[in-house]
Amino acid sequence: MREVIWTPGVARAARRIAAAAALGGGGLTALGVTAYGLLIAEGLLARRVIGQPHGMDGPAADGVYGDFPGEPITMVMLGDSTSVGLGVTDPAQTPGVLLAQGLAVVAERPVRLCVVGKSGATSAELRPQVDRALRERPDVAVIFVGANDVTTQTPPAVAVRHLAKAVRRLREAGAEVVVGTCPDLGTIRPIAQPLRWVARRWSRQLAAAQTVAVVEAGGRTVAFADILGPEFDANPGEMFGPDQYHPSSQGYAQAAYAVLPSVCAALGLWPKPRPERGEGPQPIYLAAATAAETSGAEVTATRVEGRATGPYGRWVTLLRRRL
Repeated sequence: MREVIWTPGVARAARRIAAAAALGGGGLTALGVTAYGLLIAEGLLARRVIGQPHGMDGPAADGVYGDFPGEPITMVMLGDSTSVGLGVTDPAQTPGVLLAQGLAVVAERPVRLCVVGKSGATSAELRPQVDRALRERPDVAVIFVGANDVTTQTPPAVAVRHLAKAVRRLREAGAEVVVGTCPDLGTIRPIAQPLRWVARRWSRQLAAAQTVAVVEAGGRTVAFADILGPEFDANPGEMFGPDQYHPSSQGYAQAAYAVLPSVCAALGLWPKPRPERGEGPQPIYLAAATAAETSGAEVTATRVEGRATGPYGRWVTLLRRRL
């Protein structure tokens, strides 16, 4: 049975991390300093066990995709090793190319892809990536980041603050922004129990806080915690690559197909679905906590009766996109 993290606790943690990020603090969560230190130690051990069997570079994937007429849509990929497709050798299997090809079909226009992500990157290292991305004058930016913030000594609020700055810069330049939040590190086999449980809880709290920060900065998020978690946990041989840490080609496809509807929606190319029970407008902290546990959940800002905020913070729309 899949472990369920109590949503109110995740919501409170997200609120604390977001508040600390806004005030410039470190913002350790309720897991505490001791658990965080143990997780870091286990993460470093896991990194030694995993090594770098794939090197540090994904396959070269920049190019124009889609045999369609018209001016290309420019899409940039930022973030960590998952943004560059580390572990696969065919560019067609990277999430950037999968997204570009899918977007081209939906838009019936070519898509020019530029990948500026870097293997091993934390949120604090997004700034130079944004510098490079802005030179491309992107229409849409996709960011996959968060795992390295958990397995290094990056306090959650610091990570969230850097991510928010990156999103804000991209939005100010006119790009739509979609962020795949921190994946469920509880599925990583080289991280042993009981710290695998700690990693799972920590990554979900970070994912919820990322959602708050990204939406406040003008972007939208797609929850990776539950997109990748159960599938990877149930089918590690298929969803993980040989190092049991990075996704396989099937794992990258799962992530790309989860993000594609949100990328299309951000560009006005996807029909707005009818909200179902538990979806629609709600306070941002509740939506962020729910999204951290819900497969393919998208969170984006909205208004209620013409107002962007309510008694419990910013209004957002939660959509559980069917995968």
